[in-house]
Amino acid sequence: MLRRLDLPYAVIGAVIVAIVVLPAHLVLRVDIVFADRLRDLLLLIFFTTIGLSAKLGALRQGGKPLLILCAITVLLLVLRNIAGTAVAIAWGAHPFYGLIAGSLSFVGGPGTALAWAREGQAMGLSASPIVAIGAATMAALSGAMVSGPITGWIVRRHRLHAAANSEESVPFVIPHEDTPPPASDKDGLERLLSTILVIAAAVFIGDTINALARGAGLLLPGFLCAMLAGVLITNLTDVVGYRLDFAPIEKGGEVALHMFLVIALMGAQLAAVATILTPLVINLMLQLAITTIVTYFILFRLLGRDYDAAVTVGGFLGFGISSMPVAMATMDEVAKCYGPSAKAFLLITLAGSFFVDLANAFVAKAFLSLPLYAAP
Repeated sequence: MLRRLDLPYAVIGAVIVAIVVLPAHLVLRVDIVFADRLRDLLLLIFFTTIGLSAKLGALRQGGKPLLILCAITVLLLVLRNIAGTAVAIAWGAHPFYGLIAGSLSFVGGPGTALAWAREGQAMGLSASPIVAIGAATMAALSGAMVSGPITGWIVRRHRLHAAANSEESVPFVIPHEDTPPPASDKDGLERLLSTILVIAAAVFIGDTINALARGAGLLLPGFLCAMLAGVLITNLTDVVGYRLDFAPIEKGGEVALHMFLVIALMGAQLAAVATILTPLVINLMLQLAITTIVTYFILFRLLGRDYDAAVTVGGFLGFGISSMPVAMATMDEVAKCYGPSAKAFLLITLAGSFFVDLANAFVAKAFLSLPLYAAP
């Protein structure tokens, strides 16, 4: 049954653990923490492998579909904040709580929501962190659980199939045939060690870029810097004529992604949701309805209603409800079940990694400039 729902195995196991450990917090007053630093490192490794698989020449392949995806992303951000504000006002709360429970949680994730919650505290809204944790937790869980099933339903409903040459349609993911299998155990060990070296170098360079940007007053997400470092390395190797071994890089990225999801979801603070459960559930239902309508009736049709459009919809649902790791895990699961779509991975990576965070910050700032959101 779970396989038919197209849920990543990591999500299934992690949610079970989150539910099991909940009584430890509620009854025994014991808080269980699941390796936050390791979780953050795994996120950096995953996005590094994405960057290492990216070619600058693939950017032009985005074209009109990428513009459509970015425009629909902005539309979704605006609608999310309007819906969240409406729920907050109807519940008698300050409209700023609606922003936190809107795009800042459902697109930005826990980090973004908590960062903006500090702004709410500065305005005198003391419940901002609780709203941020609760909304972001529900977003993470719901996004991981609904994006795969909705995407699988679209594929089956429209009887879509991957194109026979879909792996070569976009030069974004390098086919495995480019790298010959190892001839011996020694060769396999050398491939593994060289892959670890390349990933470690990219993470270090990304951290250096992030530190330099922070020193210049520019705050960038750590995973974005790691991905940019991977893009830099893979394109420099093309210039000098050195071919990276992409098979272990892609496998390492897949392992890091699923381990990140397991740790992040196991540590979801379900108890924080209970304190404001009713308005959060109302907001969640409204947000999911808006996302599904925008995704299926607008984005899917504008992208051509083919298999690539369906997989792109899965990624859009992932980062539009939860986060980029959920988006990539959803597309990876759909690709395993129904076939690859390099174009979808390219579009979602470009829109979800390079565009959505900046757009989310801009939209949130625009809402906060309205008199409705002034400090109480």
